[in-house]
Amino acid sequence: MKLMTLAWRSLANRKMTSILTVLSFALGVILLLGVEKVRTEARQSFINTVSGTDLIVGARSGPVNLLLYSVFRIGNATNNISWQSYQDISDSKLVKWSVPISLGDSHKGFRVLGTTKDYFEHIKYGTKQSLSFQQGKPFEETFDVVLGAEVAQQLGYQLGSQISVAHGAGKVNFIKHDNLPFQVVGILAPTGTPSDRTLFVKLAGIEAIHAGWNSGSPSAKSLKLTHQDFEHAHLEPETITATFVGLTSRIAAFQFQRSVNQYREEPLLAIMPALTLQELWQLIGVAEKSLLVVSALVVFSTILGMMITMLSSLQERRREIAILRAVGARPYHIFFLLGLETLVISLLGALLGWFALYGLLALVSPYLMEMFGFHVALGAPSVKELYVLATIVSASLLMSLIPGWRAYKNSLSDGLIVKV
Repeated sequence: MKLMTLAWRSLANRKMTSILTVLSFALGVILLLGVEKVRTEARQSFINTVSGTDLIVGARSGPVNLLLYSVFRIGNATNNISWQSYQDISDSKLVKWSVPISLGDSHKGFRVLGTTKDYFEHIKYGTKQSLSFQQGKPFEETFDVVLGAEVAQQLGYQLGSQISVAHGAGKVNFIKHDNLPFQVVGILAPTGTPSDRTLFVKLAGIEAIHAGWNSGSPSAKSLKLTHQDFEHAHLEPETITATFVGLTSRIAAFQFQRSVNQYREEPLLAIMPALTLQELWQLIGVAEKSLLVVSALVVFSTILGMMITMLSSLQERRREIAILRAVGARPYHIFFLLGLETLVISLLGALLGWFALYGLLALVSPYLMEMFGFHVALGAPSVKELYVLATIVSASLLMSLIPGWRAYKNSLSDGLIVKV
C-alpha cells in the first residue's frame, strides 16, 4: 500500500509528463476501441435490418447492389421490374407472401418507399420483430403516409401533418409533387434500422404523383392534378423496384432462386439476404482489418513512447532512487515502483479513453444514423471491450519491465552519490 502511495506521489511530482502520457494512452484506446465498436455495431445493425425474408427479387444487377438499395436504401436500382413479373412470382406455389416496393422519391433527404399494407405485417427486423406503431395506423387511402421514427423526430411531424414528396433521392430536388401532398396517418416506433429514416406510402400514391409524366419529367397537365382527380381511379403500377418474398418452405429457397434467375420474360435477380450480407462483409473485410491493424499500431506506439519516456527519466531520477535506497527501499521495491507507475498511467488512460469514446459516440450517434443508417448502442462495456482494455494494460506492464529492470540495476550499483 505504501508503495502504491509512493508511486502516485512520484507521478504527481512529474505532473505534466504524467498527464500527457495518460492523454496519449487515452487517445490510443479511443482509436482502437472506437474502430472496433463502430465496426461491430455497423455489422450488427446491418444484420438486424431484415429477418424472416427468404428472397429479395429485383432487376438483374449485382447481389450487393440489390441488397443495398432494397434493404438499406443506399444507392439506386439500375432498372425496375414489371408488375406482370411481380404477379408471376407472387402466383408461384412456393411463395407464401410477397411485398412489392417502389423507390425513387424522397422528402428532405429521407427516402420515400411505395408498398402495400403487407409490408407492416411481413417485413421483420432483429430477431423477427414486427414493425409497430408509436402513433396512428397503417395507410388506407392513396395519399396517406406513414413515417419512420427518425423522420418524425427530426422534422417535427405529427399525425395529420401535410407533406409533399420530391422526385429523386437527393437532399436537393428540383422537381416536387407539391400539388399532391400526403397526410401523416401513422408514425412507427424506433427500430434502429433504415425504416426509421423512411416514409411509407401506397403504391397507388406513387403512381398518382407520377401520373401524366413522360420520360421521367412532368407535363403541364400533371402539375395541375389534385386529389379529387384520383378519388375513383384504379391505380396499378406498371413497374416496381423490387419485391420481398417469403416462401412456404425454406428448403425450396435455392430452387425458387434458380427459377427466378432463369425467368425468360425479363432479366431478374433473386438473392438471399443472409448470404449476400456475408458477401458484403467479405468485400469490406480487408478495410476492417486494415483499420484494426492501424489502430493497434497506434496503441503500440503509445506504449512504446511511454516506455521510452520512462527510460529517459531514469537518469534524472537516479538521485531519487538512491534516496529511497538510503531510507530502506530494496532494489525490487524500485522495480515494482516503476511497474505500479505504469499500471496507474495505463489504467487511468484506459478508463479515460473508454469514457471519452462513449461520450464521443453519444454525440456522433445521431449523425451516424443520419448519414449511414445504423445505430450505435451505448451501454456497459462488452466482454470484448474489457478483453481489449486488459490486453492493452497487460502490454503496458510488460513493456515497463525494461525500464524497471534498468532501475533495478541502477539501484544495485548507485549509492547516495550519483555519477555525473
